[in-house]
Amino acid sequence: MTVLRTSSLSRRGLLAVGGAVGLGAVLAACGDSDEKGSTSGSGAEKSGPWSFKDDRGQTAEAESTPKNIVAFIGVAAALHDYGVEVKGVFGPTKTTDGKADVQAGDLDIRKVEVLGNVWGEFNVEKYAGLAPELLVTAMWEKDALWYVPDQSKDKILELAPSVALWAAQTTVPKAIQRHEDLAASLGADVKAKKVTDAKAAFEKAAARLRAAAKSQPNIKVLVGSASQDLFYVSLAKTSADTLYFQELGVQFVEPKVNEAGFFEELSWENVDKYDADIIMMDNRSSALQPDALTSKPTWAKLPAVKAGQVIPRTTEPIYSYDKCAPILDALAEAIEKAKKVG
Repeated sequence: MTVLRTSSLSRRGLLAVGGAVGLGAVLAACGDSDEKGSTSGSGAEKSGPWSFKDDRGQTAEAESTPKNIVAFIGVAAALHDYGVEVKGVFGPTKTTDGKADVQAGDLDIRKVEVLGNVWGEFNVEKYAGLAPELLVTAMWEKDALWYVPDQSKDKILELAPSVALWAAQTTVPKAIQRHEDLAASLGADVKAKKVTDAKAAFEKAAARLRAAAKSQPNIKVLVGSASQDLFYVSLAKTSADTLYFQELGVQFVEPKVNEAGFFEELSWENVDKYDADIIMMDNRSSALQPDALTSKPTWAKLPAVKAGQVIPRTTEPIYSYDKCAPILDALAEAIEKAKKVG
């Protein structure tokens, strides 16, 4: 069994940057699924062996197509959009009031076993009780399985084959394609009208964002995430979403990143270090939201805040066309309407 190495970034730093960990050039491709035993994407049931080559370069294999699937919540939500359901999930699934977390998408969290809801939490006994046939999660750093705790990782990986898909060192279209590849191998009909319509909407939204960026070339966007003590400004090229936005022409603030190379930590006294016309704020439950920052006077004085040009950032996108198209549309609309204030 391959021993996966631990991420060198701290939990807080990793979450703050939006999981954008791992250095190096963005991959030209995220790997190809192993065609042996995979479906054609028609949604038809198949018999015989199943296999899938993941983004670690490892091939998961089973005697038949896995049915009892356990996945990181965001991956589970993407598979759901393709018609593939899971038995259990882990990662941010429920908010403190019991509602579905933003990362759950359209998944009905009442119908799945929640094995862990926070970082470091994964109930191995419950996992074993599901008789898992496949474990699927995201990968922000090579060979590091997102939200699979290091202390119980070996026990977890002994119980079922695993698949890891890049959520960093890639772009949105490539990440969607890899999730679609996996869904197809699991029996999804990726040519269904719902899927093709969603892809068309995504392509239309991408064209709109490209046009908006071209029409407003002087508008600068800052990628932020807030905690009680610090404000994090992320480097756009280190995350799949913002790297793709850059490719479409969006101009981003480029912070003087720390030693890790992904973001700059600013005290709230220095939150005005960079001029920005639009601020995209981390929308995850692990980060403070704009309405919780009203007590911080330096935040309220920022030109983008005063102009009402603060928008949510879906820091961990659900990689389906259905969920990513609205993200592109929202940013396009913000840029179309933005005034130069920075």
